[in-house]
Amino acid sequence: MERDELRRLLEDVKRGRVGVDDALTKVGMAPFEDLGYAKPDLHRGVRTGASEVIYGAGKSAEQIVGIARSLIGGGQHCVLVTRVDEAKAQLVREGLRNDEVCAGRGVVFHECARIMTIGDAPEPNGNGYVVVACAGTSDLYCAEEAAITAQMMGSEVRRAYDVGVAGIHRLLSIVPLLQQASAVVAVAGMEGALASVIGGLCSCPVIACPTSVGYGASFGGVSALLSMLNSCSSGTSVVNIDNGFGAGFQAALIDHVRVKR
Repeated sequence: MERDELRRLLEDVKRGRVGVDDALTKVGMAPFEDLGYAKPDLHRGVRTGASEVIYGAGKSAEQIVGIARSLIGGGQHCVLVTRVDEAKAQLVREGLRNDEVCAGRGVVFHECARIMTIGDAPEPNGNGYVVVACAGTSDLYCAEEAAITAQMMGSEVRRAYDVGVAGIHRLLSIVPLLQQASAVVAVAGMEGALASVIGGLCSCPVIACPTSVGYGASFGGVSALLSMLNSCSSGTSVVNIDNGFGAGFQAALIDHVRVKR
């Protein structure tokens, strides 16, 4: 069950369309399903506003299919599966093709991002839009992971790719786009300078995402990570190396913040 679904159920009770006992039965369903190898969290969307995501690495295609079936059967409208390769994605697609619970939902493998989406992304319902910017084309795998994650969480995403500091005029050409954003994800490898420069150009939160792109002294992204952690630009936070999912998730949460008065 997701938060919007719970709201509709409560409104139906208020209007007399659904009886109290029937509503209690729906809400009182187990908040998770025990599959033996996993316990899908069916009420995460109600508690946090963001439904459970399947981390695909280390899971078999059969396990991913079982978890996806459980989440959708529990009321989740779309499912995101991260860190899968093409071969595993094909097996998952075959497993879901004739599944009656998941029937009618599009299954798409996003090769660059190493992500599968089951069901369509919701219509954007955030406060504005999220910008995902990356320094170079080699960072696209991580940038796309962030972008698709934010889209699946209901954010409008605008991409700005290959705007690294080696040709800073490219970045300066999109300053108006950055300044109107709810949040910016800055993805960069090498020395990781992009996040600091973006942080000095806009007033919204900046989520810095270091990538493992770079030569030997980049130490698989550690150099970019340390540069971003030591950024002098206020309002910049940092996720782990290659964690595009975490960066996109955080940006979408920021985009959906509601001011309580």
